[in-house]
Amino acid sequence: MQVAFVIPVFNERDTLRPLAEGICAHTPPPHEPWILFVDDGSTDGSTEVLDELAAECPEVNVLHLRGNFGKSAALAAGFAHVDAELVFTMDSDLQDDPKEIPRFIEKLNEGYDVVCGWKAQRHDPWHKTFPSRRYNAFVSWLFELPIHDVNCGFKLFRRDVVRHIQVYGEMHRLIPVLAHKLNYRVTEIPVEHHRRRYGVSKYGFERFFRGAADVLTMWFLTRYRHQPGHFFGKIGACQGLAGLLALVLAVAAASGSENTALWGIAAIAGALLLVSSGVAVCMGLLAEFMLHHFIRIDPALYTAREDDDPAP
Repeated sequence: MQVAFVIPVFNERDTLRPLAEGICAHTPPPHEPWILFVDDGSTDGSTEVLDELAAECPEVNVLHLRGNFGKSAALAAGFAHVDAELVFTMDSDLQDDPKEIPRFIEKLNEGYDVVCGWKAQRHDPWHKTFPSRRYNAFVSWLFELPIHDVNCGFKLFRRDVVRHIQVYGEMHRLIPVLAHKLNYRVTEIPVEHHRRRYGVSKYGFERFFRGAADVLTMWFLTRYRHQPGHFFGKIGACQGLAGLLALVLAVAAASGSENTALWGIAAIAGALLLVSSGVAVCMGLLAEFMLHHFIRIDPALYTAREDDDPAP
């Protein structure tokens, strides 16, 4: 059985050859490795190293992107080019150890669809590990996904999963959440995490803000993706009730006080809240209209697993 490895690369020239050799050495038979390096606009010579590897090793393939589009785009491009039964994702910095590959496959064979790596002992600076642990704990609680490390790049998927998830923007961090919300079976195993030996990290402090925005987006998409009118309707209802309350207070203030500024402010606030309530409801109706007429929902997201074979 062929196992595909989709590995985004951005300026990791020194790690690529040992990574490819490690994957080939640790992929257990009868599985055969098919390695796809996705060059995300590297400028340090990684492109030339990848082309050399592809010429030397039949297991190695390279997909060159036109520029640096980010990890999510690289993964999406890689997923579109693989058709193996099993699909690994790994970082290209050698902090993920290829010797863990057999353990991922063993765990998947227990009946899971996604196996995530969990860097229980992480060799990164505290200013990366501490926020990451808080972020992972919050994501696990919010989406009811009982894993410790949603953001680890070392993962194994069945082919059916990568066919049905959409990875864009910065959503590579939340791939397990996407799979979990489609009722795929997600689990994790602890993996050994190595210190970075070459190059520098490509992620700065701003990744925490992007991660927070991703969580908000994912919460909206997983909860209201197919019923946006409910989301905007709730907002409109709350604003409408608050507006009516403000108007009642304005009337009460006007009849019992000569302070015209007080009831004037309350009246203006109530009117604005009622208007915004109507706007929110209209946004919800517009979203429902667009969903109904312009967006096709793939029934395969809800139907049978790949191993099911319903009779005609």
